[in-house]
Amino acid sequence: MISGITFGLLAAPLAAGAQRAGKVPVLGVLVPAEPDSPTEPHLSAFRQALHDLGYVDGQTVAVEYRYAHGKADLYPDLVAQLVRLKVDRMVEGSGTPTLAAKRATHSIPIVGVGMSGDPVGIGLVASLARPGGNVTGLSFLTGGARTSSAARPGSRSNLPSPYRSSNATFCPST
Repeated sequence: MISGITFGLLAAPLAAGAQRAGKVPVLGVLVPAEPDSPTEPHLSAFRQALHDLGYVDGQTVAVEYRYAHGKADLYPDLVAQLVRLKVDRMVEGSGTPTLAAKRATHSIPIVGVGMSGDPVGIGLVASLARPGGNVTGLSFLTGGARTSSAARPGSRSNLPSPYRSSNATFCPST
């Protein structure tokens, strides 16, 4: 489910960006654990979601994976690698790497997935109603999911104009 939602956040903006620029969009994915590990169950689902939506790695989308192998101290360096590669989007596997990405760039759109805790409290977004900046994504707190104004149909996020779409979603919970 998370990978499907995540890719839903990315699909339309990637397609629009690829058509305008005439190039394959590049996703930078920071994986908190090692590939195919039992502690990272969503990575194969993410890859399957890419495939199911018709994206072929290396042809219609390029995916640059960086693996932290469970070591949070690697996040800043791995994010810096993705920034140097000038990826079109970053996908981060939890709140801590998302915060590292936010600190590293104010221009690359960042999608945080499976974040627990309060995104306002840890400094990821200004508010739930108006997240602002270049961070969007999902956060799960006890009490059920709630979407911010950026998730409502027809709304626009504060992402740079080539990447604006009504499906740039921040779904914090109450």
